[in-house]
Amino acid sequence: MNFQAVDRLPRWEWAMWWDQTIARWHGEGLPRELHFSRVFDLAHYFGLDPYQQFWFSTTAPTIEATQHHVEGIVATMDDYLRIRPNLFPAHGAAIRSMAAWAARQHRGEAVVWATLEGFFWFPRTLMGFEKMMYAYEDEPELLHQINRDLLEFNCRLLDQILPVCVPTFMTIAEDMSYNFGPMISKRTFDEFVAPYYRQLVPRLQEHAIPLIMDTDGDVTLLVPWLQELGITGVLPLERQAGVDGMKLRDQFPDFLFIGHFDKMTMPRGEAAMRNEFERLRPMMQAGGFIPSVDHQTPPGVSLDQYRIYLRLLDEYTGQAGGT
Repeated sequence: MNFQAVDRLPRWEWAMWWDQTIARWHGEGLPRELHFSRVFDLAHYFGLDPYQQFWFSTTAPTIEATQHHVEGIVATMDDYLRIRPNLFPAHGAAIRSMAAWAARQHRGEAVVWATLEGFFWFPRTLMGFEKMMYAYEDEPELLHQINRDLLEFNCRLLDQILPVCVPTFMTIAEDMSYNFGPMISKRTFDEFVAPYYRQLVPRLQEHAIPLIMDTDGDVTLLVPWLQELGITGVLPLERQAGVDGMKLRDQFPDFLFIGHFDKMTMPRGEAAMRNEFERLRPMMQAGGFIPSVDHQTPPGVSLDQYRIYLRLLDEYTGQAGGT
């Protein structure tokens, strides 16, 4: 990701697999003790590179937490202040468990990946999409209060995390784009989102931690906004949203990208998957890019088809390493 020659590229699934996918594979020979929730054991089973993600949820003190059980319950400042005591949990257990992974990372044996929630994602989780969009006009102070609190929470987490482990990289969950581009205007972004990144990103830059935004859809218009803030990359470059990674590479030669392998080619067999890797070969050779399925592997993919994908992933990441 530093645009340097390497022996091979990483072999990694950033979004793993649907629960229905794993259920299907159990019927096709996948050991049943490898449950959907044991994603890192599954990654090891499939021969992917070792890593551990720590997701620092705003709503529950576990990296497995789902955020959607609170979605849409906030409409006013009173609603938010009422539930705020139940938000922003302590993550001491997860942070303490990072120490062993930090030692593996230091030895070059594994990667530590930490995830925070972002300043578009979290208000949407609390309010739901429609109420949040109205709130940009009708309840601006509510959105700023939510994001001030989120910034404080994230910075407090960094104070606790960094003495234990400096992650190899971090992502921030936003899902700010859809198939026609950003869900909000640049003006709204600059007023309600950017000020909080301007305070968060320098904390990571002090430790040379790349920050990669997790946002679905077409990111083409969004990337310059992110560059202004010091955000270093995006994932997953969804092909179904019409994203063209090589055009992005030409437009943004120093930006980092992850993903972009069209998952819809996987059920069509080896020839289709090989053609997709050939499409990605120039990006792999150019650097600053790690190929990965552009979102979770869906249940339409058989275990045999996924093993073909893994074999091709090994082949192409091996070929593209040196320059």
